[in-house]
Amino acid sequence: MSTIQFLREKAGVLVAGVIGLSLLLFVVSDFFGNGRAQRLQARKYYELGEIDGQTVSYQDYELRLQNLLEIYKLSGRTNIDEATSESLREQTWQQMVREKILDSQYDKLGIGVSTEEVDELVLGNSPHPIVQQLFADQQTGMLNKSFLVNFLKQIEVDETARTYWLFFENEIVNDRMNTKYNTLVAKGLYVTSKQAEFDQALSASTVDFSFIQKNYSLIPDSSVTVSKSEIETYYNDHKQSYKRTALRDIEYVTFDVVPSEDDIKQAETWIRNNVSEFAAAENPAEFINRTADTRHIGFYMPLSMVPENLRDFVQKEDTREVFGPYVEDGIYKAARLIAVASRPDSVRARHILIASGQTRTLEDARKLADSLKTLLRNGAKFEALALTNSDDPGSQQLGGDLGWFPEGRMVVPFNNACFEARKGEIVSVETTFGIHIIEVLDRSKESRKYDIGYLDRKILPSTLTNQSFFSDASQFAANNDSYEKFIKAIAEKGLNKRTASDIAPNQKTLPGLESPRGLIISLYQAEEGKIILDPTEQAVFEVGDKYVVGYCTRVQEEGIADVEDVENDIRFELIRKKKAGIIAAEFSKNTGDGKSLDDIAAAMGLTVQEATQVNFRSFTVAGVGTEPALIAAASVAKQGAVTGPVEGINGVYMLSANSISPSQGEDLSMLKERLGATFQMRGSYEAYEALRKDANIVDKRYKFY
Repeated sequence: MSTIQFLREKAGVLVAGVIGLSLLLFVVSDFFGNGRAQRLQARKYYELGEIDGQTVSYQDYELRLQNLLEIYKLSGRTNIDEATSESLREQTWQQMVREKILDSQYDKLGIGVSTEEVDELVLGNSPHPIVQQLFADQQTGMLNKSFLVNFLKQIEVDETARTYWLFFENEIVNDRMNTKYNTLVAKGLYVTSKQAEFDQALSASTVDFSFIQKNYSLIPDSSVTVSKSEIETYYNDHKQSYKRTALRDIEYVTFDVVPSEDDIKQAETWIRNNVSEFAAAENPAEFINRTADTRHIGFYMPLSMVPENLRDFVQKEDTREVFGPYVEDGIYKAARLIAVASRPDSVRARHILIASGQTRTLEDARKLADSLKTLLRNGAKFEALALTNSDDPGSQQLGGDLGWFPEGRMVVPFNNACFEARKGEIVSVETTFGIHIIEVLDRSKESRKYDIGYLDRKILPSTLTNQSFFSDASQFAANNDSYEKFIKAIAEKGLNKRTASDIAPNQKTLPGLESPRGLIISLYQAEEGKIILDPTEQAVFEVGDKYVVGYCTRVQEEGIADVEDVENDIRFELIRKKKAGIIAAEFSKNTGDGKSLDDIAAAMGLTVQEATQVNFRSFTVAGVGTEPALIAAASVAKQGAVTGPVEGINGVYMLSANSISPSQGEDLSMLKERLGATFQMRGSYEAYEALRKDANIVDKRYKFY
C-alpha cells in the first residue's frame, strides 16, 4: 500500500474536523461590467463580512474553501451532503475569524513558532497529537516513527503528499501559537486574598425570612402616565438594550407544476406499449431494470404484505401473466409475479464480514473468506473467528450474531442467502460491504412468499408543461409589479397567498416550499414593498416542483431598533417603574413607629409569606420565583429588622430576617486555589470572546449560501 493511501485512511476523520467545504464559484465576470461606479458596486455586492475593521470578500472566502476542499478530497471523502457542507463552511468562517483576531495579538505579544519547535513537534519525543494520529501503527496504536520519516522523505518528490503535509503542518503551528497565547493569558490571572474572602462571604450564611409582596398588577395602568419625552430619555439611556438581528417578512404565491392531460396520456401510452414485451421477457427483473423508472428490489413478501389489489393475482402463481396497467399514487404500473417460494417469516443468523475497499481489495477479501470457511469446516469455532476477523463492529463482539430478522431488513444478496439456506448451513455471499460468511442458526415457520416485479412509469410534467406554468408565473409577475397590484390579482384570481414572518438571514425553510434557500437569499437583497428578484433580475423562482413569485413586505436591519419600534416595550417598563414607586410610597407610609411586618401586612391587606435557607447564591424564592433583588436584600438583612421596600421583577417587597445561620465555609486557602484554577481555565476562552466582541464582526454569508 502506498504511503499517501495509508495517510488518507488515517486522516479522513481528522480532516473533516479542521477544514472547510464550499459551493461552486458563481460565474460573475461579466455581471457588473466596467467603470469605477460599477466596480464599487461589485465590491459592495461581494462583501461577505467584516472582522475587526477588515473586509472579507466572497472571492477570498471561496478561494480558501476551494483550497481546503482539495485537501478534503485527498482524504478520500468526496460525497458531501448539505448538512456537512454547512458545518464545514461554519468551521472555515470561524477559523478566519480566529486568525484575523489572534494574528494581531500574536504580533503584539511576540508569539511565534520557530523551525526548531516545529521539528520538535513532529520528530521529538512528544510529537503533536496530529502527528500521533496520522502516523499511528494500525496494530498497536502507537506512533510509527519509521513510517513518519519515510513519509517526510516522500514529500520531497510527491507533490500530493507535500500539499497534504503542509496543510497539517500549518494546523500544528496554529495550535502551538494558540496554546502559547492561552498559557500567557492564564498565567496572568491571579486571585487575591480579598477576592477569596469576598467569594467566601457570598455563602457565609443562610437566612430564613418573612416577606410581604404587592404585585404591580394591583395598580391599574390608567393611574400611571408616561410622556413622549420620558420614553425618548429612557431610550437614549438604554439604546444597547434594543439591539436586534436582521429579519424579513415575505408574502408569496406558488404555481404548482402538475402533469397535463397530455403528460398522463404519454405515460399511459408508454406503459401499454411495453406491457406485451414485459409479459414475454424471459428475465423480467432484467427487463424492469433496463426499462422501468424504478429498479426491481427482489425481496419476497408474504400475502399479508402484498397490495390488496394484487392478492388474487399472485395466488394464481402464474409467472407469465401480467396484471395491469393501473394507476397508483401518480404512477402507471404493470405487475408480474417473478417468483414464488415457501420461505420462513424470519431467520436467526450470524456472519463474519470481510470488508473490501481502501484497506483490502475484493480479491484479498475472497481469499481470506475461503481460508476462514476452511477453518470452519475443520471444526473452528464460528464465534472465535467472528471476534478476531469480522469487520462488522455491531455484531463482532457477539460472535457475529445478528439475532432474528424478517425479510427486507438486510441488503438483497445477504437477505436471499439467509432465507434460502438450511438451518445450520454455512454459505458465503458478496455485497457492497464485502464478503459475508453466514451461518443460519434457526428458521421460523415457512409460508408462501411472492417476488413481484413492477414495470412503472411516473406521470411527470413534460418540458412543455413546465414551460406553460413558468409562462403563467412570469406573466403574473410582469402584470403585478407593485404590491397593490399583487394583492388585487391574488383576490381576483382566487390564489392562495402564503405569508412568512421574521425570516432570519440563515433560515432554510418557508411554509409549503422545498429547499427555498435561493428565494431567501434574494429576499435579503430586496427592498421593502418590492417584488423579489434573483441575481439575474428574474421575479420567478423555481423551488422544487413550484414556481414562486413573492414580495418583501418588511425589512428589519441588524442594529439598534428605532425608538418607534420599541416604544411599547419602553412604555411597559416605565409604567412598571412608576408602579414600583407608588407601591414603595405605600409601604413607606405604613412603616415606622416600631411597626412589624405583620402590622404592615394587616394595614395593606397583604399576606405574610415565608422563605427558608436562602443565601446570596440562591436563584429563586419559594412562592415568587426568580427575584434577585429580594434574595440580595435578604442576604444582607439584619435579624429582626424590617427591610424594604425592595423593587423586584413582579412586585415590591418588604421583609424581615427571622434567623441567620452560618454555613460551613470552604477553607480560605483551598478556595483561593480553586478560584485561581477556575479563572485560568476561563481566561483563554473569555479573553478570545472579549476580543471577538470588540472586533465588531459582521457576517453576511447569507447573501451567497
